[in-house]
Amino acid sequence: MLAECPQIEDGALRLIAEKVLVGERLSFQDGVTLYQSHDLLALGQLAHHIRVKKHGMRTYFNVNRHINPTNVCVASCKLCAFGRKPDAPGAYTMALDEALRVAGENWSEAVTEFHIVGGLHPDLPFDYYLDLLRGLKERFPSVHLKGFTAVEVGYFSHVTHLSIREVLERLKGAGLDSLPGGGAEIFAPAVRRIICDHKIGAHTWLKVHRLAHEMGMHSNATMLYGHIESAEDRVDHLLQLRNLQDQTGGFQTFIPLAFHPAHTELGKLLADDETSGFTDLKNVAVARLLLDNFPHIKAYWIMMTPRVAQVALRFGADDLDGTVAEEKIYHDAGAKTPQALTRPELIRLIRDAGCEPFERDTLYRPVTRTETSVAVQV
Repeated sequence: MLAECPQIEDGALRLIAEKVLVGERLSFQDGVTLYQSHDLLALGQLAHHIRVKKHGMRTYFNVNRHINPTNVCVASCKLCAFGRKPDAPGAYTMALDEALRVAGENWSEAVTEFHIVGGLHPDLPFDYYLDLLRGLKERFPSVHLKGFTAVEVGYFSHVTHLSIREVLERLKGAGLDSLPGGGAEIFAPAVRRIICDHKIGAHTWLKVHRLAHEMGMHSNATMLYGHIESAEDRVDHLLQLRNLQDQTGGFQTFIPLAFHPAHTELGKLLADDETSGFTDLKNVAVARLLLDNFPHIKAYWIMMTPRVAQVALRFGADDLDGTVAEEKIYHDAGAKTPQALTRPELIRLIRDAGCEPFERDTLYRPVTRTETSVAVQV
């Protein structure tokens, strides 16, 4: 069976390869060993083995649009370049009619998902967000609404004095279909106190997703890497996600997110610039190997560039995200990638990597298109 792997000289890595090839779950120490390895090709081939076992060469994408209703935020996280104080230059808050207009403008392709995240606005009432969901559902009834990070849900609970479950119930009642994975950053408390001390802790982030899963909603999960975290912090983060997935089965996709330091307070503390392609590919591969119970690993092209994301399809990733259409959060942090890719561009990236394009909706059901309609196969 080891013949399926590249020649591995490192004995510890070779033992891990043996576990991977027989389907044995990897341990914490295995994860640390993977992160410490410089044999990227071996990691990639092991991760690709799992990717092919789960999905063959099928690669998923969707036609989606990001809506960021406000960048006004009470938090002052050192990792963030998006949030603004209410009176700061560049601060904005969309009126409801503006947000609804933005959702449908300048996009000729049939969108199947709206991805909705924003700042923690000190003055917007909770009803604003409920009305936004209702308005989107009324105008775009077939579009899946994936919205509000666990951080936002925790903030809504704080300002309304409702329980997290009650907040989720009201959001779901207004039309929310699933949760994105943002705000997880790194679960390690010591790191979190430095990079995002104004955000909810790991316990609350996991609680929000647990409750959402119990209510029948799916969600995604993320990890922010490439700042001050250690290999041990990354592994701990991934294994906490794996543990919750063992209990609920509600996570669909894991998205490793590279830290973009430009225009952030945290960036001023770091000697290095953006993460390298080597680091980006390693994080995709290690995630695929450790998160054995996650169906999908996403190569988020906004963060790692379309070219690196394309290579990541051979390092464990099976999803490229979507068309996106006007992403703000990571571009405010210096991302130089396009703010949107067209459906043909995504298909070309996938095919050029030797993979099979598979257009999906948010729940990974196949989408078929004709010249006049879009159909989701349930």
